[in-house]
Amino acid sequence: MSEAHVRILVDADACPVKDEVVRVAERHRLCVILVSNAWMRGPEHMLVQRIVVASGPDAADDKIAEETAPLDIVITNDIPLAARCIEKGARVLRPNGKPLDQNSISMALAMRDLTAHLRETGEITGGPSAFTPRDRSRFLDALETAVQAQKRRT
Repeated sequence: MSEAHVRILVDADACPVKDEVVRVAERHRLCVILVSNAWMRGPEHMLVQRIVVASGPDAADDKIAEETAPLDIVITNDIPLAARCIEKGARVLRPNGKPLDQNSISMALAMRDLTAHLRETGEITGGPSAFTPRDRSRFLDALETAVQAQKRRT
């Protein structure tokens, strides 16, 4: 029986914190898996594995959900993907540092559906708020906390 390890899986398409993920992973000697729909420039490091999936609306999400294990930390802004990973026991962080868990995922799914409906009716025309240095800092703190928590589980 092999020993379970903490890994960090990243929904890499449009993820603004890939460099930060690698920095934290390097400090803790954790494997990082960047999953995307197309090859992209990114951090080159021996701890980083890149997986490029076939193009398709949910191909990267499906691969991440398939790969996710209970000790993993998943970085994504995709709420349905987050729900799938939480269901498998993983910790999930948004790139702005906000965690999603069993207690918050139902509300996040409901808000996503409401926002989609409001967009369809023309009520909301803008996109998400801009990513800020404060978001980056909050992400680094949240990822460090998540890594420490997952390592205690091993």
